[in-house]
Amino acid sequence: MATGEKKRIDLALQGGGSHGALTWGVLDRLLEDERLEIDGISGTSAGAMNAVVLADGLHKGGRDGARDALRTFWKAVSDAARFSPIQRTLWDRLMGNDSLDHSPSYLFFENLTQLIPPAKLNPLAINPLRDLVLELVDFERVNACRKVKVFVTATHVSTGRATIFRQPELTVDTVMASACLPFMFPAVEIDGEAYWDGGYSGNPALYPLVDDQECRDLVVVQINPLVRRKLPESAREILNRINEITFNSSLIKELRSIQLLHRLIEAEGLELESYRAMRLHLIHAEHDIETLSASSKMNAEWDFLSRLHARGRAWAGQWLETHFDALGEHSTFDLDAVFPDTFRPLSTTDVTPKGDDEGKDR
Repeated sequence: MATGEKKRIDLALQGGGSHGALTWGVLDRLLEDERLEIDGISGTSAGAMNAVVLADGLHKGGRDGARDALRTFWKAVSDAARFSPIQRTLWDRLMGNDSLDHSPSYLFFENLTQLIPPAKLNPLAINPLRDLVLELVDFERVNACRKVKVFVTATHVSTGRATIFRQPELTVDTVMASACLPFMFPAVEIDGEAYWDGGYSGNPALYPLVDDQECRDLVVVQINPLVRRKLPESAREILNRINEITFNSSLIKELRSIQLLHRLIEAEGLELESYRAMRLHLIHAEHDIETLSASSKMNAEWDFLSRLHARGRAWAGQWLETHFDALGEHSTFDLDAVFPDTFRPLSTTDVTPKGDDEGKDR
């Protein structure tokens, strides 16, 4: 596949629990294509885990090392989940239902976390996922990796603002801070400051990639649905949809900011070398994601993760087939179609000098 000059891309990876296996599939397919060079990755929660695992594997063994590391990580997640008390019901297994909506253990745990603060529910701060990440990821290699820049987003509890951790300061704690759901785990403390899941402030954060002077093609891998056509009715469905909207809101704000930057550049005729217009791309399959229930984010059975991986590979394969030639040329994600209501800045040529009565209302 390696023909000619490689095309460089930045990746923005959303969080989403077990649905992060979709991103694993996307990354697996992108790493397989030697025409591409991944320059930087910004990740939140499961996206942050995918990012550090990829960087570790890439530093150790190149593309194949990164692909192997990602598979090893997700298989280990699945193996560890076999001992979890939260499992699908026998009926759901027989019916091929991947959700945990009817699992007594899941429902009990969900209600418990709403009533008891995590510090009391889990006073020893036991987190098997932390142990797994620490066992599988060599953060010395991640921080030493020069093949890809990694940015991990967590939410600073006191200010509510996004904090971006990057090499060489990435640790297991920065990754776990990015994935710390406050109803399930106590806040992660780093240098005396408390952090929660990065999804509340940047899912994922785009601005570290927009600031990247070496790459202008930003590919967002979206695994949380912007649209759900079915109106939520039950209390659980309503809460789940509120969470999705909350976790997408920061991404939407940053996309609007990029759209406004594009319009300002166009209106003012600014030189791209001084005010870069990021070429934006999106790997996403709205209908596929919409069929996944929110509770399935807790389902880490290998069969389910493998199907998500295959689905993510298919998304990336289709995207490459359709849009590869556009990389380095133009955006393939039309922000104007998604956000038609964003205001358009007036160019200086549209402003009438004082004293000129003609064309005041343009």
